[in-house]
Amino acid sequence: MIVRSRLRRPRRPLLFPAPQRLALYIVGGGSWLSGGLWLLFHYVLPRPGEFATTPHPLEAWWLTAHGAFAFIAIFTFGLLWGVHVVPGWKVRRRRRSGAAVAATVGWLALSGYLMYYVAGEQPRFVAATLHWTVGLAAPVLFVYHGLRARAVRRVRQPAQADRVTDARSP
Repeated sequence: MIVRSRLRRPRRPLLFPAPQRLALYIVGGGSWLSGGLWLLFHYVLPRPGEFATTPHPLEAWWLTAHGAFAFIAIFTFGLLWGVHVVPGWKVRRRRRSGAAVAATVGWLALSGYLMYYVAGEQPRFVAATLHWTVGLAAPVLFVYHGLRARAVRRVRQPAQADRVTDARSP
């Protein structure tokens, strides 16, 4: 005989404790900032050389930092998948913005892989351009998903408070 236990759903299953939220902000912000700084140093601040422009000396450091943050971001996304994405999908809240965030993270991982392993300048240039255009816009989507969650919480809290006071009133 199989007995299915009923697990009580936590009251707020999708909220992160402050240390986890801070770690998520550091990883996401570090990835975005290091990638943005690489773009700035690569395209805006090249150094004139004897025959052509030469890469800025800090360009390699920004790319190295971006790779390290990207590695940590993929690991972090794997953790988030189990504790936030799957439970959030089951709760049926903010599915569109959450799916857009997950698709964006997936695209950034795939296009980063393509930039590293695709042969040929033209395909690599296309993958790189698509990577950094999506990457630069990614924080807007991330903030939208987070702010939308807070807005929904604010709307629901007064409604729940009204029900409690209505139940107590004679």
